[in-house]
Amino acid sequence: MNDQELQTLVETISIKYFAKPFVHRAYFNRRLKTTGGRYHLSDHNIDINPKMDDGTTHEVLIGIIKHELCHYHLHLAGYSAGHNTKQFKQLLKAVGGSRYAPRINGRTSQIKYFYRCVSCGMEYHRRRRINTVKYVCGRCHGKLQLVNDIKQQGA
Repeated sequence: MNDQELQTLVETISIKYFAKPFVHRAYFNRRLKTTGGRYHLSDHNIDINPKMDDGTTHEVLIGIIKHELCHYHLHLAGYSAGHNTKQFKQLLKAVGGSRYAPRINGRTSQIKYFYRCVSCGMEYHRRRRINTVKYVCGRCHGKLQLVNDIKQQGA
């Protein structure tokens, strides 16, 4: 799917579910890493993470577009476009949009270190190695122990 097809899809979803036109620009933004999409308050454009498109049913992508269109239409109507407002939650539920973006598959491979608290058993997954002398468990202040060095296992 390219930007023009995305623009057409957003306009179609806006008319179908919100009964209002989307007259601004929607485009893919490859720099988005952890979020599904973004609505810009300043210029009213929407950018979408291209990794959220599965390529066949576009189910996840449509849910994210509905979420961003909720921000768009509420903001243009004069309401707060925040996630925690009553209007946003009601509109999102009414149109069936996604509340959260799904986890991208490639994110879990970046975890390299696995720590466990000796006292309470709380688990910590980290990308970078931590100093176990300096840092302790956030729950019980117990000592942390390196259980698994995932980086060395894969090598």
